Amino acid sequence: MSDAVGLALAVAAGYLLGSIPSGYLLGRWLAGIDLRQYGSGSTGATNTMRVLGARGFALTFAADVLKAAAAILLARALVGDALGPAVAECLAAIAAIVGHNWSLFIGFAGGRGVACSVGAMLLLYWPGALVGLLVAAILIYLTRYVSLGSIAGTLIGLIVTLTAVAQGVLPAALGVFAVATAALVIVQHRGNIARLLAGTERKIGQRA
Repeated sequence: MSDAVGLALAVAAGYLLGSIPSGYLLGRWLAGIDLRQYGSGSTGATNTMRVLGARGFALTFAADVLKAAAAILLARALVGDALGPAVAECLAAIAAIVGHNWSLFIGFAGGRGVACSVGAMLLLYWPGALVGLLVAAILIYLTRYVSLGSIAGTLIGLIVTLTAVAQGVLPAALGVFAVATAALVIVQHRGNIARLLAGTERKIGQRA
């Protein structure tokens, strides 16, 4: 199998893994509901928490993290660094986040991409993931806005990763991945940003 074929398979598999609608499936399993008809309509971990509580959040977050991690591990096995350091892994991870946000299995609906991004960053550059998670946790604790914490944590993770790339610690592919991931997360939070500015965003603990 050529490297190009391996890359195509890794990216396609990444998208399909990301497309597994964890929150939607858990909504059906735990409560017999279609999560898209409640709260924000997202199938991500935050809306699952609003609708199904802490258990739903934990299960969805873990499943979404594992989807991205699985995509990276598969890319590593199929292609490795044959096309450049971390190139295949980063492309497969981006494909997984795209699949999560626009799932093939539920009419191209999905989540915001935060948990998938965390899962990918934990494997690709764990310091960036941990710093981003810490910032997100502090902001969520102080403000009770999950969306604000998610956006800020993503941007801080981007800065940490780009700094490491600029210093030669990480390959350029990680910089491209970080920029693409941040863009996807922010685009998916555009409604949340508008509500934050308007003062109408839901705080953590408010059930849908």
